[in-house]
Amino acid sequence: MNTNANLIAFKTITRREVIRILRIWMQTLLPSAITMTLYFVIFGRMVGSRIGAIADGIQYIDYIVPGLIMMAVITNSYGNISSSFFGAKFGRHVEEMLASPMPSWVILAGYVAGAMLRGLLVAAIVLAISLFFTRIHLYHPWVTFSTVLLTAAVFSLAGFVNAVYAKKFDDIALVPTFVLTPLTYLGGVFYSVNQLGTPWREISHANPILYMVNAFRWGLLGVSDVPLGVAFAVMLSFAVVLAAIGLHLLDRGIGLRS
Repeated sequence: MNTNANLIAFKTITRREVIRILRIWMQTLLPSAITMTLYFVIFGRMVGSRIGAIADGIQYIDYIVPGLIMMAVITNSYGNISSSFFGAKFGRHVEEMLASPMPSWVILAGYVAGAMLRGLLVAAIVLAISLFFTRIHLYHPWVTFSTVLLTAAVFSLAGFVNAVYAKKFDDIALVPTFVLTPLTYLGGVFYSVNQLGTPWREISHANPILYMVNAFRWGLLGVSDVPLGVAFAVMLSFAVVLAAIGLHLLDRGIGLRS
């Protein structure tokens, strides 16, 4: 396929994903808005008013805003592509794409772009909700935006790999329940890891989500528990490795061809 044909194929897959997200917005967008509102009310207002400042004089509700936004981006990017691609695999639509002259990277890029868009939409929604509870100070816009993009890409790719290996719909829920949720809650969303004692502080630095949350927190608030360069190195490394795995699975048709 030539460049124009690849571009049309990419746009078609992405457009289908976007239409799917918007058509069932009560399942794809609304739940995160409700959940994050509850987080802001319970943790931000009720608990935060008793905690006060947590790091560098930053109020607790301000401190958790970046973490809550990233939590929404992670769960939605991952959940979108894992359910969508597995649905296509279950309905045998993937076999038609694999049989077509469409390159594997176009298929992967189309699904990832759709999942990333959902992550960005939810991030915008949560950010808008946070304005009802606090004020946002955007210290480093490019760091903020690039961190959201990289995080959405990493977990979109991870969701794709999960969807390829999943054999039934129950397999889709295993990773978010037993891996993503614990890592997210232990990734510095609600606290500063610098306040942890040994060895938990050192163990926390093995959690990749910690670097994503803190890079985003640096962009919004100008504070971070980890070096910014290390955070971006971790995100880029995961993105490259997961993209290579996704392309390998598509090229070999592992778990896709009956």
